[in-house]
Amino acid sequence: QVQLVESGGGLVQPGGSLRLSCAASGSIFSINAMGWYRQAPGKQRELVAAITSGGSTNYADSVKGRFTISRDNAKNTVYLQMNSLKPEDTAVYYCRVIGGWKEYGSSWYPYGMDYWGKGTLVTVSS
Repeated sequence: QVQLVESGGGLVQPGGSLRLSCAASGSIFSINAMGWYRQAPGKQRELVAAITSGGSTNYADSVKGRFTISRDNAKNTVYLQMNSLKPEDTAVYYCRVIGGWKEYGSSWYPYGMDYWGKGTLVTVSS
């Protein structure tokens, strides 16, 4: 069993920054792919950023150049650095651990094991 705990959410003004963290339990972290998703009120959950076990990354077009996903296997943690935040970035952000990513060009699809955190709320507002 893998448990994920997100932190770092909060209220920030437009143009500001936040760094989300996702701490994972279990010894399999270093060989798993991970992703950050978000769900805004009334909208479907969407993939924001993904990272493979080897460190390759992929981003949604809406966050490219502003968000950075990274991982620290020694700390069993994945991060999402969010800069130049916009009101439309307001959402609950979820961490996900999966078996791997199937890459079809710029579209990545998860496969294998599947664990979710409970989410952390990010609100971008003045």
